[in-house]
Amino acid sequence: MTRSNIALLVLLAVVASLPLFGGAYALRLGTMACMYAILALSWNVVGGFAGYPSFATAAFFGFGAYTTGVLLGKGLPLWLGVVIAAVAALLMSAVLGAALLRLRGHYFAIASLSLVEVLRELVNNATDLTGGGMGLNIPLVSGSGVLAEAMFFFYAMWILLLLTALMVMAVAGSKLGFGLACIRQNETASSMVGLNTTLYKSIAFGLSACFVSAAGGVYAAWVHYIDPSDVFDILYSVKPIVMALMGGLGSPLGVACGAFLYLGLEEVVWRNYIQFHSGVLGLIIVLLLLFLPHGLISLRPANLWRKAKHV
Repeated sequence: MTRSNIALLVLLAVVASLPLFGGAYALRLGTMACMYAILALSWNVVGGFAGYPSFATAAFFGFGAYTTGVLLGKGLPLWLGVVIAAVAALLMSAVLGAALLRLRGHYFAIASLSLVEVLRELVNNATDLTGGGMGLNIPLVSGSGVLAEAMFFFYAMWILLLLTALMVMAVAGSKLGFGLACIRQNETASSMVGLNTTLYKSIAFGLSACFVSAAGGVYAAWVHYIDPSDVFDILYSVKPIVMALMGGLGSPLGVACGAFLYLGLEEVVWRNYIQFHSGVLGLIIVLLLLFLPHGLISLRPANLWRKAKHV
């Protein structure tokens, strides 16, 4: 295991201790931080490792939220609903990926973005099952108190984050990760030497969708009410890309740090500049990307030492 992966696991252990130092607000913030990190790490499998600019994150997040919400309404336990949503997203994305991933560059980006709108319209029209535009009320998972419920969902999202991080680290050190890196460098040459690029990309796309969908399922149970405009929000496709760029594209540790940094900036800006928070947050992000083009991971001592030797 690399030092970067060990540092990531230590970071997640620190996040797990958050309830010891705060109340309900800290738990809410921690749950959102874990969810953002799941989305960013999952996107990194396709966007960072393979170099494909996917905007389908919101589609699978909403799919997982609605699948889990409907199953909870039928009386299934949360864990089973999340597992079913994740497996369904894995299968659906593998099939869709076999078609969409034949496209490249901005063509693939547009196709993946259209997937969000397609699923949103399907949910809007399936009123008997999903409630359509009126949204879907989701039953309480347990009858415990507010603080106990907040603690439960924090650790549910944290466990999912841990599983996502382990998946990303396993992919990075495997034959799949090597194949995705070859695709990122030169897909045509990879195909010519016998690499099944469509299969590799479909597996990566499926793994990404699987964990994003699971996060959507936990989110739906956490907030108790969802509607298409919420869970299919295009920002769920844009934010993971920004987080990955802020942290360091392709680096699991950097991407997780980017997710936590983004949430911190979002929270601070929202509280202090509520009238024009989007503009201020956008300006800060642009400045960070300009002055740290390789993300937070470029601030590691080894990278700084390497730069100093070239000065």
